[in-house]
Amino acid sequence: MKRKSFLALAGAFLAGALLFTACSGTSGNNGSTDGSKGLKIAIVSSPTGVDDGSFNQENYNGILSFIDAHPGSTVTPVQETTGDTAMAIKAVEDIVVDYDVIVCDGFQFAGIAEVAKDNPNTKFILVDSYPSDADGNEVALDNVYAMQFKEQEGGFAAGMAAALKSKTKKVAVVNGIAFPSNVNYQYGFMSGVNYANKHYNTGVEVVELASYAGTDVTGANVGGNYVGSFSDPASGKVIGEALIKEGCDVIFVAAGGSGTGVLTAVKESGSEVYMIGCDTDQFADGVNGDKNVILTSALKVMGANDKKVLETVLDGSFKGGNYLLGADTDSTGYVSDPSRCQLTADEIAKIDKAFALVKNGTIVPAANFSGTTPDNFQGLDAE
Repeated sequence: MKRKSFLALAGAFLAGALLFTACSGTSGNNGSTDGSKGLKIAIVSSPTGVDDGSFNQENYNGILSFIDAHPGSTVTPVQETTGDTAMAIKAVEDIVVDYDVIVCDGFQFAGIAEVAKDNPNTKFILVDSYPSDADGNEVALDNVYAMQFKEQEGGFAAGMAAALKSKTKKVAVVNGIAFPSNVNYQYGFMSGVNYANKHYNTGVEVVELASYAGTDVTGANVGGNYVGSFSDPASGKVIGEALIKEGCDVIFVAAGGSGTGVLTAVKESGSEVYMIGCDTDQFADGVNGDKNVILTSALKVMGANDKKVLETVLDGSFKGGNYLLGADTDSTGYVSDPSRCQLTADEIAKIDKAFALVKNGTIVPAANFSGTTPDNFQGLDAE
């Protein structure tokens, strides 16, 4: 989640350049816990940077938290602006010899396996994907800690929130690109709406614009509302305005930088329309005059997990592998703090009751490759 101390620090340096060094400490020390030394870290993002207010910034904040505890460590943000997968891997390859740890943000970095194999002394944190070899086969590597998340769980909470709050009975989800993580959010959101409809008679419809339907990594049409980019706020605004025109009064946005366009559309709508944030607490972004348009935010707790992994690198206990994180490890959720959301106590109680069933495995929201659908997922009938 965003923390003011992190954002203030990041903002001061990012205003001048996209190169940040937390302090003048030395490079990595292969596991020494001497406070005068630390890790030399790079975070590579594509196509948006670490100030995107969402996915990349959540990971960056986790690194900054680690540096707060270990001021001998440094971090350098590296932004690959095209979003092309080959260019994303090249951006990592170009810097690999210069850092102790490289944090790679996004599905487009799955192909780092060969780079990691060629550089066994460098540790990698791969977020939102598992590494794959040259043939596209998933592999597990000793020097790569790869984490995927059950985004469908946070999406489920967002869907329930939208259904419980909506007055027009029309809600929507806007995504960037139909990577598995985005489709998981979409299907989880739809599952949450359907759960609320079934158990609380909310009668809410999820609106999809056919011209913006997504195609996932297998080529399947997954519907939804996809911008086709994580860095196109102009198109995000067009989609947001179209959904508001269709009557949607709550829009869940998982679109990176493109989501800022949806947020602008919500703020300029002139009506009571809410946005649900994604990946991190986006409440501060919702200020609109004397009001706030952020209803709540679906959480994917990447930053805290980044920090935990960096601690293991520093103390020498790092263990590579592919890990799937969810509510059972407090790695997914939603913002329920009354000072950071606009849900009523009754709405929060209803979401919390259902999310407890998500956490214990009774409810399993639909996901991209779960074999279930938002209309027929495990736990739809559970109370």
